[in-house]
Amino acid sequence: MNVEIWSDIACPWCYVGKRRFEAALAGFDHRDEVIPTWRSFELDPGAPREREQDNATHLAEKYGMSRQKAEAMHRTMTEAAASEGLDFRFDLVRSGNTFDAHRLLHLAAANRLQDAMKERLMRAYLTEGELIGDTQVLQRLAVEVGLPDDEVREVMLTERYAEEVREDERTATTLGISAVPFFVVDRTVAAAGAQPPELLREMLQRAWEARPAIPVVATGATCGPDGC
Repeated sequence: MNVEIWSDIACPWCYVGKRRFEAALAGFDHRDEVIPTWRSFELDPGAPREREQDNATHLAEKYGMSRQKAEAMHRTMTEAAASEGLDFRFDLVRSGNTFDAHRLLHLAAANRLQDAMKERLMRAYLTEGELIGDTQVLQRLAVEVGLPDDEVREVMLTERYAEEVREDERTATTLGISAVPFFVVDRTVAAAGAQPPELLREMLQRAWEARPAIPVVATGATCGPDGC
């Protein structure tokens, strides 16, 4: 069962949603049959590699709100994160472009390290104050999780996986996804936002129950529990 999760590294609710999805998956009877895939979504595709503004100022300007309201939003997200065992440090966050980070996630997927890479990038951005628009920072983080240094360098020096990122974003548009996180199971059931684990588990269960049986196109002699 395929679970596609559209999210951005620079999205606090996406990190909270990741933890809640992990909790939902842990309590799902068929978790070993679930294949999660992280899909690319840029909240601010035109962002520079690094902004000079602090995160609260940028948030206030982007959404036309006061700095006080932006700081209140930070507190709300920090409290939600803490309930999931996460430590958000908005005082350290350095906003910037996430396109190259998304390209790295596709490289990580090819090396079966996508979830580890996603986790490392989000922690680096939201807890450690790392500049994830910086290619040297990205290279260091990628090598930390076990990606081959030569492959990471190639991605950073070329446009490798750029089309894969854009394809994820085109698919998001086709599916009507305009905010993240967004969870899609087998392209049949979806959940928007950092939903509670029990709701995400219900989504998984509904998708599992909706799976079509294998069509039998011919029958012949067989053996079963009651004989042949």
